[in-house]
Amino acid sequence: MLRYTFKRLLLAIVTIFIITAITFFSMNIIPGGPFAKEKAPSIEIQRLLEKRFNLDKPVGQQFLIYLKNLTQGDFGISLKTGREISTVIFESFGISARLGLMAALVAMFFGLLLGSIAALMRNRWADRLIIFTTTFFVAVPSFILATLLLLLFSYKLGWASVWSVNNPSYVLPILSLALYPMSYITRLTKSSMLDVLGQDYIRTARAKGVRESKVVIKHALRNGLIPVITYAGPMMAYILTGSLVVETVFTIGGLGTKFVTGINNRDYPMIMGTTIFLATLMVGMTFLSDLMYKVVDPRISFD
Repeated sequence: MLRYTFKRLLLAIVTIFIITAITFFSMNIIPGGPFAKEKAPSIEIQRLLEKRFNLDKPVGQQFLIYLKNLTQGDFGISLKTGREISTVIFESFGISARLGLMAALVAMFFGLLLGSIAALMRNRWADRLIIFTTTFFVAVPSFILATLLLLLFSYKLGWASVWSVNNPSYVLPILSLALYPMSYITRLTKSSMLDVLGQDYIRTARAKGVRESKVVIKHALRNGLIPVITYAGPMMAYILTGSLVVETVFTIGGLGTKFVTGINNRDYPMIMGTTIFLATLMVGMTFLSDLMYKVVDPRISFD
C-alpha cells in the first residue's frame, strides 16, 4: 500500500510538471502578447513591462524562473490587475467549490438512485424512461443545456432568478453542471448492477431468505460501485472547479471565469496559475478515487 502510494505521488508530480511545461511553451508560441492590444502602451513602456515580468528573456529561461518561483509558492501577479494569482485563485475557487460540490452531490445521489432503479426494473417502462432521459442529457452539450435552462426558467417562466453576487441562485447552475455526470453515473450504475445481480452469491443470498433491500444495498450496490468510483474522481475535479462554459453563461465569478478571462487577456501568470491548480486538483481526485477501491472492496490489492 505504501509503495503504491509513493509511486502514485511521484507519477502525480511528473504529470503536473508535464502539464506545466506544455501549457507554458504552448502559451508562448501563440503570436502576440499580453501588452499587444488595440490601445497598446508605447514601445518604451512595453519594454519596461516585459523586463518587469521577465518577458524579455528567452522562453527557456522564463520557464526556469517560473519553476523556481513556483517551488517557493509564488504563482506571480496578474499582468492586468496586479493582484497575486494565488489570492485570486483561492477567492474565486470558493465560489466554484460551493457550486461544484452541490452539483457533485446531486449527480452522485440521483445517478446511483436512478441507476439502481433501472437495473432492478430492467426492460420495464421505468428503465426505458430513465435510459432515454439520461441518453438525452449525455448527448446535449453543457453550454446548450445551460442556455436552454436560463431561457426557459429565468426568461420565459420566471421561476428562477439570474445569478447575482447579492442574490446567488444556485438551482440552474447546479442542474447544468450535474445533469451530464448524473446521467453517466446512472448508466454506469445500471450496467454494473446488472452484472453483479447475476453473480452466484446474489442468488445464494436470495435463496437464504435475505431481505431484498439488504441484497441490493449491501451486496449488489456496494460491489457495483467500483466503476462509479473510477469515474467519480475526475468528475469531482471537473465539476468542483465549475464548468468554464456554465460559469460564463450564468456570469458566475468563479475560477472558470478567471481562467477564460486570463486567456482572452493573454494574462500568462493567470493562465499558468489556474491550469496548475486545476491539474493538481484533477490528479489528486483521481488518486483518491484509486485509494477508495480498497475501502469499497478489501479484496483489491495494490501490489
